[in-house]
Amino acid sequence: MQTGEDKRKQMKKTIKTIKTIAMMAIAGMTMVACQTSTSVDVCPKKADASIVVVYDNDVHCGIEGYARMAGLRDMIADTAYTLTVSNGDYYQGGPAGALSKGEYIIDILNSVGYDAVALGNHEFDYKTPRQLELMKRFNAPVLCVNFVELPTGKRIYAASEVKKLGKKKVGLVGVVTPTALYTEEYAFFDEQGKQLYGLCEKETYQMVQQAVNDIRKKVDYVIVLAHLGEDENETGVDSHGLIKATNGIDVVLDGHTHSLIPQDVVMNKDGRPVLVSQTGTKFQSVGKLVIRPDGTMSTELIQMKDIPYIDRTVRLVTDSIQAKLSAQTARPICQSDVELKILDAEGKQQVRYAETNSGDLVADAYRIVTGADFAMTNGGGLRVDLPKGQLTYGDLVTLMPFDNYVCIVDITGAQLKDLLEDCTKHTPLEFGDFPQVSGIKFTIDKRRTVGDRITDLVILDKSGNYEPVVMDRTYNLATIDYCVTGGGFVGKLKQNRVSKPSIIVYNECLIQYVTDNLKGHVGKEYAEPQGRIIIK
Repeated sequence: MQTGEDKRKQMKKTIKTIKTIAMMAIAGMTMVACQTSTSVDVCPKKADASIVVVYDNDVHCGIEGYARMAGLRDMIADTAYTLTVSNGDYYQGGPAGALSKGEYIIDILNSVGYDAVALGNHEFDYKTPRQLELMKRFNAPVLCVNFVELPTGKRIYAASEVKKLGKKKVGLVGVVTPTALYTEEYAFFDEQGKQLYGLCEKETYQMVQQAVNDIRKKVDYVIVLAHLGEDENETGVDSHGLIKATNGIDVVLDGHTHSLIPQDVVMNKDGRPVLVSQTGTKFQSVGKLVIRPDGTMSTELIQMKDIPYIDRTVRLVTDSIQAKLSAQTARPICQSDVELKILDAEGKQQVRYAETNSGDLVADAYRIVTGADFAMTNGGGLRVDLPKGQLTYGDLVTLMPFDNYVCIVDITGAQLKDLLEDCTKHTPLEFGDFPQVSGIKFTIDKRRTVGDRITDLVILDKSGNYEPVVMDRTYNLATIDYCVTGGGFVGKLKQNRVSKPSIIVYNECLIQYVTDNLKGHVGKEYAEPQGRIIIK
């Protein structure tokens, strides 16, 4: 049993540890919870204290991390000025978003007390009217220079925000990837196909520059909250390209590509260094930008396990939401003898460059539940590995968290081959439109030129045998509406006739399949990919 003296010693040790970590946080050092110091005093905050920006990106409904992130911010706020920001993709990607259409996430963000957020492409997943409705309930500025109403060109949200912290002012500018216009195309058009909103892909860099110019003389530092990613893409807009095309920006806090970037440096168009950072996804880490009184800056990533602090108010909110989710998601659905994979042994998203057993299972569900000739789904729509054992409703929603419906589309054999050529042209690189299939088989021959790489394309006939796909024959394809409205499959199905729209929510289709057709048991036949896609 611990004595009173033991408790007093333990308390002194704990206080000393807290002081040490607080000083480290504003000095720009990596915080480790177990470190101690023999003589550290925490000074009261001064007018010229450091500014610390705590940031996240691509949390995708990983709500367990918010209380620790807020706890870190609260601890730092004792000795430094703080800002809390997000770089997008917060209310889609898990049951907390899917089952409330984003409402639970807004409740959590409000409890954290963000100072500003950017939009991510997945903030468009529930369509623009729902986004606007949710953001009216949000208690902080939403910043986006390039999301506009058509044809007026009027911005939906503010381009920038200025924050005064002691003697200094910080300007924040927000920007979202224009690729959202293609990956979430349905959010920008009305039911009659008229485009209501745009993302100004050709003008994005200039729009950011103008927003920076508008505030540069008013502030000491400019930070861009970006959801662009560092990878090149079809729009020509990425975070590194933004920096190279502009001046006046000090830091770009980025998102979208789920990269772990503690600190990168990119030269702007004047040859001046700009810091870039990104925190991964689902709270793999929390970002910390330190701006010291002398103007020097640094960014770093802090692993969630190294944050010993909890904001109790935020924890009460997340616990309450977790309780609501448990009531909805704890229902057992099936027993699986196998682990359902989307990742390879190196942690890369195999579902985006090759066949997977989870992709086989999901595509089988589409084909068999709907009775279509064959089925395809985009690999990017499958989000997590699932362990073997009992799987709950929440597990399957986490695998397939989006607001998508299964539908049936008419497609000719020639159109199918063309679609497969485009959706596999990046193989073996990861690509969200890589198809997972049921009822067809094909080979990707990387030795051939793009456009002639798909060979041995066959389809399952009514007797259970495979026969060559007939180029001028029309088949029934079961897929999701996301891939029909232009968001997936590189827009190839936009002009195809939809014979049966919105049959069933895509995760409910999987649940129906494993419950009714597999009798609640995913067996060894799904232990490995079934050889539907051969890569040479």
